[in-house]
Amino acid sequence: MAGLLGSLFGSPKSDLRDALELIEAGDRAKAFPQLTRAAKAGLPKAEFEIARSYLEAAGVPPSPAEAARWLERAATQGLVEAQSLLAAFYVQGVPKVQGDDGAGSVGSSLTAALFVGTTEPAKPDFEQARFWALKAAEAGSADAQALMGFILTAGPDAMRDEPAAEDFYRRSAKGGCPQGHLGYALALLRKAQKPEDYSEPAVHLQKAAAANLGTAQYILGALTEQGQGVPRNPKAAVELFALAAERGVRSAQARFGSALMRGDGVEEDSVLAETWLRRAAMAGDPEAAFSVGQLYAKGGALPANMAEAGIWLRRAAEAGHQQAAKVLAGMHLTGNGVVKDAMEAAAWLRKAANAGDTQARYDLAALVLQGKASPADSVSTTSWFKSEAEKGDMIAAFNYGVCLAEGVGTERDEAGAAHWLRIAADKVVNAQYWYGRMLLEGRGVAPDLVEGRAWITRAADLGVTDAQVALAEMLVNGRGGPQDHSEALRLFHLAAHQNHVGAMYALGALYGGGHDIMWDRLAAQSWFKAAAERGHAPSAMVLGRYLARGLAGERDREAARKWFTQAIEGGIQDAQSELDALPAAA
Repeated sequence: MAGLLGSLFGSPKSDLRDALELIEAGDRAKAFPQLTRAAKAGLPKAEFEIARSYLEAAGVPPSPAEAARWLERAATQGLVEAQSLLAAFYVQGVPKVQGDDGAGSVGSSLTAALFVGTTEPAKPDFEQARFWALKAAEAGSADAQALMGFILTAGPDAMRDEPAAEDFYRRSAKGGCPQGHLGYALALLRKAQKPEDYSEPAVHLQKAAAANLGTAQYILGALTEQGQGVPRNPKAAVELFALAAERGVRSAQARFGSALMRGDGVEEDSVLAETWLRRAAMAGDPEAAFSVGQLYAKGGALPANMAEAGIWLRRAAEAGHQQAAKVLAGMHLTGNGVVKDAMEAAAWLRKAANAGDTQARYDLAALVLQGKASPADSVSTTSWFKSEAEKGDMIAAFNYGVCLAEGVGTERDEAGAAHWLRIAADKVVNAQYWYGRMLLEGRGVAPDLVEGRAWITRAADLGVTDAQVALAEMLVNGRGGPQDHSEALRLFHLAAHQNHVGAMYALGALYGGGHDIMWDRLAAQSWFKAAAERGHAPSAMVLGRYLARGLAGERDREAARKWFTQAIEGGIQDAQSELDALPAAA
């Protein structure tokens, strides 16, 4: 009777044979019933194909848990391809039922999960992965050999063994596995030092790239771009980057987008470049995010959009891109596309500085000295200046001296300030001006007007605007040396044309009379007005007098009233009596 039933319904082996023919014909769903009968009879190949059906949702709903259960049954019976796939499953993480203590087999755990219906996030199990991969690898599976190479390279530290991994990759590559070619190429590249060391890995990368492995295409593109192991060919390199980009390799998307943006090896296309750079940026590439931000900031083929630029620059900066952090800081200082916020600017400069960007440190220091950073920034910046100054950095010595002189991030120490400013003065022009001031004022050193004037003269000759104004005032008053009104006039003009408000006021005073300069009331009024328009209250006061009394021509009492009012708002008390003395408006 059993033989008769077997002939009616077919044997398990014939069911498996029929199922495999249907699978070969592309109808896995129709093959599932025969696979089920064959699998129940314990045929490992049928169990393996059922697992694949659950993975591919062919004839059954997708279920990684059921797939893993059937894979384990086939692997336990020694089916090499099941062992290899099960190992890969463990590397990715086999679903685990909540509350399972891990004591049971994967099969029992997964069976329980089917009834509970909720699972914890899958976690890799490299021990189990190595167990099954090693079995399949020793049985000759090239795929499993490549997987063993991966486990021994990327697994837990205690499991890593690069020489053994290289051997597995070599065996896998010999067996024709694309992943083996890629892994072996990477192992060889890690050891490459001389130009000829790149030839063999390039051969293996070419084989892996031909099998459409995106990572291999990207690395081969990088070698082709540089001419390492293969002839240099920028156009072919970009084509490889494009292939890898299509396969989702983030770095390739960034490189392809950059090539499109610059027109390197491919026709320039800013719009398409933005598309690829955006994809790489969304996948977490900070350089790509920075490039997208720059595209929107500069405009061109894409319309300039500083708000959009700020979004991408922030993404890049948050991922650690130092240049993006500095650009974003500059935007926050000006309010261009983002909220104007000096503290936010300081925060981004701090991020870049902490990552080792020296220029960001100095930019942050500039905010510290302007009082636009946090107290913590002041302390850390001053500490850094001290450290670098002690190593011989003259710019740091100058800045440390300023911090000591002003009590920024440390207690005020004028003697220490004078010490460091004198050291820096031999090399740093701004230190010459500051040290000259210390000598003039007797701060931290004995007062010495002659030497102070000499240092300030050196700084003025090198174009320091504040030094030009300070020297001009000394020339007018004869401090530290002879008077020279003509030279003072020249220096005030130089500084005034650099928008130095104090110099504008001084020019008004010189042209207004009482000095060894031919008076010119119109010129005086013009310079007082220039300074007043920039908010200089003393200039507004004098300008009001000029207009009220017609000192440079006709009177203009309404304009005088306006400037006296501004002077009052600027704290000039005498301006009130001047305003009260004006006749009431008609």
